[in-house]
Amino acid sequence: MASEATTLSVPGPDGVREMRLSSPSRVMYPADGITKLELAEYVIAVGDALVRAIGDRPIALQRFGEGIDGAQFFSKNPPKGKPEFIREVMVTYPSARAHPQLVIDEPAAAIWMVQMNTVVFHPWPSRASDIDHPDQLRIDLDPQPGTDFADAVPAAHELRKVLAEAGLDAFIKTSGNRGLHVFAPIRPEHDFIDVRHAVIAAARELGRRMPEKVTTEWWKELRGERIFVDFNQAARDRTIAGAYSPRAIDGAPVSCPLDWDELDDIDPRSLTIRTVPDRVRDHGDPWAGMHAAPGSIGTLLEWWERDVANGEGEMPYPPEYPKMPGEPPRVQPSRARQPDAD
Repeated sequence: MASEATTLSVPGPDGVREMRLSSPSRVMYPADGITKLELAEYVIAVGDALVRAIGDRPIALQRFGEGIDGAQFFSKNPPKGKPEFIREVMVTYPSARAHPQLVIDEPAAAIWMVQMNTVVFHPWPSRASDIDHPDQLRIDLDPQPGTDFADAVPAAHELRKVLAEAGLDAFIKTSGNRGLHVFAPIRPEHDFIDVRHAVIAAARELGRRMPEKVTTEWWKELRGERIFVDFNQAARDRTIAGAYSPRAIDGAPVSCPLDWDELDDIDPRSLTIRTVPDRVRDHGDPWAGMHAAPGSIGTLLEWWERDVANGEGEMPYPPEYPKMPGEPPRVQPSRARQPDAD
């Protein structure tokens, strides 16, 4: 017996593509009754904004074959059956392994990814034409236990000031959960190591200004009830949920771009796949002009060098990374070997 299926008409730059969607009644969000078809309709509704935000970049897919309460996996290799119109780009990882990843160039590509049970889209901060040089500086403000979204808001405002002092124009979006993501468009002049160092420099400066509210401590046991500035999201092959991507959380929240003057009053739980299409239609896309005037990370790199000279050097890399130059030991402080007593 043939599986249940429907066909969706998806507008794009070259006209309308007719895209097959199998199992449209599959419930992807059980608590909310949101089906695969509703998820696909959301992607069509915000298609132009989504492509503008996460298109032309290698993308990893977070896929859920039986809905968000079931098993999930990250898909980096292009799934079998990829339509010819969807582009691939070869990507090299920290391990020196290389293989192709998909690129979204039009809404129909994202719809095919939904067809493959993708819920969350994870784009790289670099363009498909220049993988090694990010054109986005990304900073993840991650609330730790005892803190919440409201605690991330003042940190985001202060971070905006820090970046402005470094000559960068900041853009803000919800994470789709409890945190906030601050982006700054940059000229693709530096590699991932330099961009990560620039993020660390901005994070340290923010920490100096808000020491009771913000931390750059990599080890969870040292963070306390503060907002963690996750500098390692700037490492190569580390990605965060893209702008306008749904999240795999009850309520179907979206990682949604905001205007800065909205931030103090917004309830991130109100930004869902059922509400964001109307928001984009009625108010536009706050990130539409993000890359009109990219900046330089030169000042942040000067801050990095200043901090290194003052004894604040490299920070730990993610655990799956090879040992990196100048990196401190990857041992949490409570487990570190204590020196022998005299």
